[in-house]
Amino acid sequence: MHIRWVREHADALGIDPKRIAMAGYSAGGYIAVYTAGQPDAGVAACIASYAASEVTRGVLPPGSDDAAVKATSTLTQIHQGYPPTVIFHGLADTTIPPENSQRLLQALRDAKVPCELHTFAGVPHEFDSHPEFAEACASIANFFLDREVLNPRTYPPFQPGGGRGRGRAAA
Repeated sequence: MHIRWVREHADALGIDPKRIAMAGYSAGGYIAVYTAGQPDAGVAACIASYAASEVTRGVLPPGSDDAAVKATSTLTQIHQGYPPTVIFHGLADTTIPPENSQRLLQALRDAKVPCELHTFAGVPHEFDSHPEFAEACASIANFFLDREVLNPRTYPPFQPGGGRGRGRAAA
């Protein structure tokens, strides 16, 4: 596992071994989400862009049964203690349907994992190959990592209606 190597060489790399995040896109997103759930991964956060949440029987060895298919699902890797996760997905993606990310978000929420899903209307798979989307996703991911890993913080409860006087008549 490359995570172990990175952690073992953290001093030489000049990084904090407790602040390693996984990131992946499409099939790499599947690997990031799956790996982040492994007991020895010990990653601080996961960033998944248009990730597959399950593999089909067609990619498994011939004769694979339902148990093998279930074992390869990222959804079976989600548990309490899973690292905070941010997900990005284009709503016009026909390669990996957006419902994959919605199921992943629900599994994370059910396990009480800090998580976010950011969707982008009208864009397909690999939408972040366009600079404006890449920059937007990078900004959101950086803000997420800052709030969840680098400088964890809790916000005061938000008030119904959005606060700051919105929807209220001026006196």
